[in-house]
Amino acid sequence: MKKQILHEINSLPALPTNVIELDEFKNHDNVDIEQLMEIIKKDPLIVANILKVSNSSMFGFRSKIETLSRAINLLGIKFTISIAIGSAIQDTIKSNLLAYAVSNEDFIYTSSLATNIVNTWISSIDFDLKNELLLPAFLQEVGKFIISEVIQKEKRTEEFLNELNTTKDVSFCEEKYMGFTCARITANVFKHWNLSANIILPIAFAEDIESCPEAFKRKAQILHIIKILCDIRDPLSDRNIEKALKKVALYNLDVEQFLNSIDVIKEVIKRNS
Repeated sequence: MKKQILHEINSLPALPTNVIELDEFKNHDNVDIEQLMEIIKKDPLIVANILKVSNSSMFGFRSKIETLSRAINLLGIKFTISIAIGSAIQDTIKSNLLAYAVSNEDFIYTSSLATNIVNTWISSIDFDLKNELLLPAFLQEVGKFIISEVIQKEKRTEEFLNELNTTKDVSFCEEKYMGFTCARITANVFKHWNLSANIILPIAFAEDIESCPEAFKRKAQILHIIKILCDIRDPLSDRNIEKALKKVALYNLDVEQFLNSIDVIKEVIKRNS
């Protein structure tokens, strides 16, 4: 199916103007929240997704968040930009995740969860690294939309789902059916759109750490751990936390720091579910 994958990527439309504006905005030294709101408000879908995420169980803010300005103040500018760019890119691809038997809303939730894990866990390790990983963490599973599109066009949805249900290993099934990992497909989508190497390379090597250039290896390792935790079919399950924990130890990251961060996130979700 490699030809079909490449065809889908090459057929993608250009990035919408608001993504380019948001990407430029996030690199500004001087932050103007009013300017950010003006960019985001151009697309009601982005506003709706930001409000949906801010009112989800993973945060549990005391009262319902009904305005964009309040959502930005509570989520933070970097987090909000990640959701906004991710939402716009998802809408640009114009596909669904039926091959995985999950919804586009599930994608927004698990991608936001990935960003929240970065926000909670990596901020206790390295604040600058946290800011660099917020967007790649949100975007790293975008390739699933391409995979789902190809699976459906090839009329192999039922077969793919049976494999997912049998193996319970999404990455294995993706590579078996596509000939590429989701990480590589996502990276090629972003290469097609000429996004920054700081986004593309950590995502590209998240499932191939040994081949990763040294300068991007730590970022790719963290994204790999987050990919395991935020399995779109089974996010933050005990099984996936255990798998992720083995990678934390393998990559010489602080196990206690990791577990404390996951406990905090799980507790908030449990309290607000």
